[in-house]
Amino acid sequence: MDTQSLHAFITVAETGSFSRAAELLHLTQPAISKRIANLERQLACRLFDRIGRQTHLTEAGLALMPRAQSVLIELEDTRRLLNNLNGEVSGSLVLATSHHIGLHRLPPVLKSFTHQYPQVKLDMRFLDSEQAYEGILQGKLELAVVTLSPQTNSSLKVVPVWTDHLKLVVSKDHPLNRSTQVSLNELTHFDAVLPGFQTFTRGIVEAAFAREQLTLNVALSTNYMETLKMMVSIGLGWSLLPDTLIDDSMSVIPLPDVDITRPLGYLYHKERTLSNAGQKMIALLNNAIEPSADIKAQHG
Repeated sequence: MDTQSLHAFITVAETGSFSRAAELLHLTQPAISKRIANLERQLACRLFDRIGRQTHLTEAGLALMPRAQSVLIELEDTRRLLNNLNGEVSGSLVLATSHHIGLHRLPPVLKSFTHQYPQVKLDMRFLDSEQAYEGILQGKLELAVVTLSPQTNSSLKVVPVWTDHLKLVVSKDHPLNRSTQVSLNELTHFDAVLPGFQTFTRGIVEAAFAREQLTLNVALSTNYMETLKMMVSIGLGWSLLPDTLIDDSMSVIPLPDVDITRPLGYLYHKERTLSNAGQKMIALLNNAIEPSADIKAQHG
């Protein structure tokens, strides 16, 4: 059983499409079909059912999926371990980050990394923080630099690097702009524009209101902080944004005795072998840790 066939099998299963798998693996569709056929012949069972244009895993395919993923993860882990022995910092580093962190926090770190280790190919994946966590847990990503989850996980090493202090912002013509300070209770009477319902940042904001037994009035939501900034600036509602996004297009109003923050940092799976490139990236991230960040790793 060759790893190329397993890789093709996993990609078809995840995309639900032979043609999409071919695109992602830079192969022709007949080549993908041949690899799946070889795998089915070796295992003496059918792995996919094709009904119309839909591709579904058979019972055998469902049983194979987690084992195939485990084989490829173990192989990649072994490859990293052996490559690390020569001490070279090269190869590919799969790094996930959010758009906001990638734009406003990571550039100095990435600049230093690419200058010091030019032989490393950075495979950047721009994902929501929640997706990055799943990618790390599933072994698809080596390292992620994202908004950290309020919940801990014993399988992950999680280290805060920066702290975003979320400030109350409104447009220049918003009714709240006439106020010198605002309470959380007052905010519930106005529309809010916030990150999506299942995001870590949304959970942090909702928790602050829940502690006061208050319910948010959310009019619009999006996972992109830059889009939230635009929504605020044109008067669609108030929001809570980090300093890195605040400019003259909006007004900041104090929230007395309320400090809503979100931790940003890196994470990786404790049972995975980090590449030399991954270890060097972590060293640079450790050097970037802000004094205000909680530098104690979360162990779950």
